Amino acid sequence: MHKAHLAALILTGAASFAVQAQSGPTDPQIAHIVVTANQVDIDAGKLAEKQGSTKEVRDFGQQMAKDHTAVNASATELVKKLNVKPEANDTSASLKKGGDDNLAKLKPLKGKAFDKAYIDNEVTYHQAVIDAVDKTLLPSAKNAELKALLEKVRPALVQHRDHAKHLQSQLGG
Repeated sequence: MHKAHLAALILTGAASFAVQAQSGPTDPQIAHIVVTANQVDIDAGKLAEKQGSTKEVRDFGQQMAKDHTAVNASATELVKKLNVKPEANDTSASLKKGGDDNLAKLKPLKGKAFDKAYIDNEVTYHQAVIDAVDKTLLPSAKNAELKALLEKVRPALVQHRDHAKHLQSQLGG
């Protein structure tokens, strides 16, 4: 296993989604997790827009930033409508730290090394988020509108993962 891929597995916080108590996260915690998870991918996408060595990687980064910004706008609108204050929690803190660590590892990389590390992380990160949506966030969400937002976003997450896998195969990953 490549070091970058192993680091990506650790940094995605895949295990962090399960850190919440057995009863699962509350709706305010889920809202914070959603916003944080999207922001992590927005930040990485913006970096890829600038630093990607191929048009495909730069375009993918731009798409990630655009799509995840739109999800955050919807989530922010929903929490305002529901008068819910997103609540920071161990999972959102772990996601933020993982995202910051990922950016720190990506920034010094150039060319194909950057492209491969970024795309490898995107595959792993999106799979971790899909798993979290399926196994933790959807089952724990109490509010029907919050649950509907998660269900609406899930197909895009799958599409992002699959697109990243396609790019990964082109990069030799």
